[in-house]
Amino acid sequence: MYVVCREHLERAIDEFVEIYEMPPDIYKLDQVSFTDWDVPSKCNFCDKPPGYLVV
Repeated sequence: MYVVCREHLERAIDEFVEIYEMPPDIYKLDQVSFTDWDVPSKCNFCDKPPGYLVV
C-alpha cells in the first residue's frame, strides 16, 4: 500500500506491479474515507501532502 502525491503516483504503481505482479487499485484520497485509518500527513516518497492511495 502506498499513499503518494501526484508526482510519485507512477513510481508507486511501478513498485506495486513489480512486487505483486498485478495492477493496483488507485483511489483519490479526497473521494474515499475509512473508519479505522487516518491518512498519513505526507507522501511515502517525499514530504508533500498525499493525494492518492495505491493498493
